[in-house]
Amino acid sequence: MSLGVEVHQSPSEIITRPKQTLQISCSHSKTDYWLMLWYQRPPGDSSMKLIGYLYLKDSTLEEAFQKDFSFSGDLSGDTKKNSSLVIRNTEQNLNAVYYCAAREARQQKTPEIAAKTRR
Repeated sequence: MSLGVEVHQSPSEIITRPKQTLQISCSHSKTDYWLMLWYQRPPGDSSMKLIGYLYLKDSTLEEAFQKDFSFSGDLSGDTKKNSSLVIRNTEQNLNAVYYCAAREARQQKTPEIAAKTRR
């Protein structure tokens, strides 16, 4: 049993202009990890906020992030897993550290995510 997976995220740093759209990519090679989660940690905040997750080909975004964020990717099949977080930079300041994480999924139905944030 594996206790983890090495996840690659790029680019490591992005500097943007106002209203610029940007994309952060995430990948790993563990074929049975069909769940990729995205988090945001704003400056000065030690907690991470769940943006949402991609399960196989289906994405779920937390309500607070639905206006400015989206996902793309396909975690199905027996190949390398790839996902992208797209941030549509509006008037709102979206400066933050963004993280992706991968998790094993034991069944092929929508997972229950226990750590949903409500604000």
